[in-house]
Amino acid sequence: MLTEEQIERYSRHIILKEVGGKGQKKLFDGKVLIIGAGGLGSPIALYLAAAGVGTIGIADADVVDLSNLQRQIAHHTKDIGVPKVESAREKMVAMNPDVTVKTYQEWISASNIAQIVADYDFVIDGTDNFAAKFLINDACVLAGKPYSHGGILQFDGQTMTIKPGESPCYRCLFPAPPPKDAIPSCSQAGVIGVLPGVLGTIQATEAIKFLLGKGDLLTGRLLTYSALRMKFREVPVKKSPKCPVCGENPTITELVDELDALNVCDLEKA
Repeated sequence: MLTEEQIERYSRHIILKEVGGKGQKKLFDGKVLIIGAGGLGSPIALYLAAAGVGTIGIADADVVDLSNLQRQIAHHTKDIGVPKVESAREKMVAMNPDVTVKTYQEWISASNIAQIVADYDFVIDGTDNFAAKFLINDACVLAGKPYSHGGILQFDGQTMTIKPGESPCYRCLFPAPPPKDAIPSCSQAGVIGVLPGVLGTIQATEAIKFLLGKGDLLTGRLLTYSALRMKFREVPVKKSPKCPVCGENPTITELVDELDALNVCDLEKA
């Protein structure tokens, strides 16, 4: 049962016929893991907390840096030098004491990701390097965990939702990472500060829709966004029978780090 205070807090959800009291209870019971507490992870974390998602995990080994504050809205000037997961947790709980925030101040790697994602209903990729993105995809596909992919660079972003066993996965579209250093990171090429807010809120929306069981998820569709042109575009994605992790004859049956350990999970410094 919802308390009087909760009825008031979530009143704008409750009056939606697609949500109502039962839907809000589903959000309370939901468990979402955010990997990366930077540009993408910040709006995702704040909006999921505001929505009343009951358990939110957030994983990142980094600390807040002055250069983060142009876009990573979960962190404030006073948080410089503080672990990002703790900085984000503080803001999330201050916004909504109903939620439980579990923090993982560690790099996500092949040795720990399966154990961490096992406790969650939905996973969100908020990282900024290909090795981490492929690792998250493989871990979620092998564990049967639905997740939201997101990526940003300069003025452009993209996102797609993966439901293992039902939809194409990230490797159906991109079978293997590009060569190391072939594509610059946000720290090298830059990123407009508002961009992760646009993509991150879309990813948070996908998590909420999944928990509610409402609407059409971004499965089988890569949504791209250009801030300079202010245009969204949908690119159809089909399951690949040759996909190395979800295809007819998968070659990836256990988790491995794509690159050396120092680079595998350089989490969302974007």
